[in-house]
Amino acid sequence: MLPALRKSFIPLCLCLGALWWQAPAQAKTPADALLIGQVAEPQSLDPQVATAANDSRILVNVYDGLVRNGEGKLDIEPALATRWEISPDGLTYRFHLREGVKFQDGTPFNAEAVKFTFNRMLDDKNPWHNTGPFPLSFFFSSIKTIETPDENTLVFTLKEPFSPFLSNLATPTGLIVSPAAVKKYGKEFGRHPVGTGAFKFTEWKANQRVVVTANDDYWDGKPAVKNVVFRPITDGNTRVAEMLSGGIDAMVEVPPDTVKLFAEKSNRFRLYQTTGPHVWYVMLNTQVPPFNDVRVRQAVNYAVNKQSLADNILQGSADVADGPIPRAFNWAANKDVAPYPYDPAKARALLKAAGAEGATLTFYVTEGGSGMLDPIPMATAIQADLKAVGLNVSIQTYEWNTYLSKVNAGLDNHTHMAEMAWMTNDPDTLPFLTLRTDAWPKKGGFNSGYYSNPQVDTLLQQARMTTDTAARAALYRQVQQLVHDDAPWIFVANWKQNAVTSTRIQHFALQPNFNLLLNRVTKQ
Repeated sequence: MLPALRKSFIPLCLCLGALWWQAPAQAKTPADALLIGQVAEPQSLDPQVATAANDSRILVNVYDGLVRNGEGKLDIEPALATRWEISPDGLTYRFHLREGVKFQDGTPFNAEAVKFTFNRMLDDKNPWHNTGPFPLSFFFSSIKTIETPDENTLVFTLKEPFSPFLSNLATPTGLIVSPAAVKKYGKEFGRHPVGTGAFKFTEWKANQRVVVTANDDYWDGKPAVKNVVFRPITDGNTRVAEMLSGGIDAMVEVPPDTVKLFAEKSNRFRLYQTTGPHVWYVMLNTQVPPFNDVRVRQAVNYAVNKQSLADNILQGSADVADGPIPRAFNWAANKDVAPYPYDPAKARALLKAAGAEGATLTFYVTEGGSGMLDPIPMATAIQADLKAVGLNVSIQTYEWNTYLSKVNAGLDNHTHMAEMAWMTNDPDTLPFLTLRTDAWPKKGGFNSGYYSNPQVDTLLQQARMTTDTAARAALYRQVQQLVHDDAPWIFVANWKQNAVTSTRIQHFALQPNFNLLLNRVTKQ
């Protein structure tokens, strides 16, 4: 559902219940409020429950983790932990916590709060475990014990060496929650978030806005802008119209066919583009015919003209993908693996050999969502390419959160294909969550197409336990080759992330991990 029509502008006041963000056409938004057009309604503002980048852009401004990715990079730097030591065997991580920090509800941040955050996820006997589910908790499944020698020291002991541990702590799943707020709100905590971040939660009005207000006591400096309003505007054309009319100050995930428009209007807008680790793909249901045959999975990869999708639908805002590990992770990318070429004749030959000519397929498609890159036009083009090689594809579309609930539960026996996109900050994340046998939905993962290759399972586990970067990279290169050949997905695109702001906005920047850090942003 799109937001209601905007009313006449009401000056900003302390009462945030007033509808001051509903600006008329050509209006200027207030100087002390930043209005951002998002691609969808959040699922949850509980960082351990949420999984979408759409939600993460809000979460990272309300919460902090022990560590974080530095601005403009994927390197790890201190946040709520000022420093840490790792034992030579890679099993013990000792964190020294920042002193004097408080949650936005006034309760103290300390080692017990960190322990509470992780125990809530990991211990199914914890009294607050029922505030989940916590779909990404296995980011931290290697944790054996958590000790708190004093209120400013925390010690994780791992079951085995786990090389992505620090990078996983920097993800939204590693953000630290207020124990008092979780105990107060229970299952509703995701609607009443409390962290230590630069902005504190003020309001969530379903399908209209999420409002956060500057945390004047933020340990890393008071934010420059007083309020941020995240507006869910699912339709790309409507989002563009709002940006052009002055109804919002910034929009993420600019529809590809309007990128040039904003670039040409440099007197009014600033366009931001950067490359990040993103993969847009079509998962294939490998448990049911015809995609239980690798020849058919390879055939649809040959049948889809991915370069045409990148050039024409995505208007050059993405590169063609070659597998599950994006080339943004250049240290782990397999340069010997090339994208499947567009070869309809080879696709038809493979379909004939597999006896799959004329198959009828059901294709789940979302109306919009974080990282999904014009999902309906993309799906329509894919449908046409598959029809050209003799496959009959029926598209079923859903609103983003409904779509996630259906797809994340696993494709059923009547569903053959589904779009998906992931943004990650470590080459382990996407294949581990979506390609392992133990990541099938009934086991708590996101392998909704039920792909299984024991060799891939073994390589991913080895890579997680390998602390030597070169050796770890070699394992990921093997994974890339195997998955490319098995073709459990149609590997489509790696997006070049983008956003646009009005020229009133200063110090705005895109982050490689696809989050937005807004505490430094200013507005004229």
